[in-house]
Amino acid sequence: MDEVTRDIQCEIPWCMLFTDDVVLVDESRAGVNRKLELWRRTLESKGFRLSRTKTEYMMCDFSATRHEGGDKNTFRYLGSVLQKDGDIDEDVRHRISAGWLKWRQASGILCDKRVPQKLKGKFYRTAIRPAMLYGAECWPTKRRHVQQLSVAEMRMLRWFCGHTRRDRVRNEVIRDKVGVAPIEEKLTQHRLRWFGHVQRRPPEAPVRDGVLERVDNVKRGRGRPKLTWDESVKRDLKDWNISKEIVLDRSAWRLAINVPEP
Repeated sequence: MDEVTRDIQCEIPWCMLFTDDVVLVDESRAGVNRKLELWRRTLESKGFRLSRTKTEYMMCDFSATRHEGGDKNTFRYLGSVLQKDGDIDEDVRHRISAGWLKWRQASGILCDKRVPQKLKGKFYRTAIRPAMLYGAECWPTKRRHVQQLSVAEMRMLRWFCGHTRRDRVRNEVIRDKVGVAPIEEKLTQHRLRWFGHVQRRPPEAPVRDGVLERVDNVKRGRGRPKLTWDESVKRDLKDWNISKEIVLDRSAWRLAINVPEP
């Protein structure tokens, strides 16, 4: 695909490819349609076929304006759910659902009283938590998102420990029993680890241009400005008392952001 379309590709983020999934971005719908038609002709000339039924449009609206009526406009790409307004509510819910799906697939093991609790915790850390945190390193999380993830995690841990909230067993006791660190801390670790990767890339790398460069000429609607990823990182660094000056030292950075399991 990369070789066949090399002559018609634009720079990131105006054109992004992952195997046979293609994202085309433009400032207008007409511009997107022109690009789509060019891609269709190019692919068909090489014996490929562009699937119209799988082609989706999403118009991004990053202002705080609330629109009347209509369903939420979302776009699923590589396992993540993107919203037209830039929020992550749908993606967080989707990730929690993915975690519960993994849980149900392994419930025969996780609910077996003969399996040691520590082994259940290790299975959770290996198979279920990664499904819940897929793509989370790019999330600008608000308190409600962290709360949703934490509630889902504790329900899972209590379930395979054989406890309910009525038993009045503290969360810390449950975590120590199964050897699982809080998911909110692991979420922060994921975000800071990605931040370290981005910072160590050369300045001309597309990921730095897209992640670290803020666009100032976008008109913002009324209301509180949306939380951005870089603001989330600044909050993480402040809360964990970490200086970003050590980010270029990979070993020191890894040690500073590490969250050990109980």
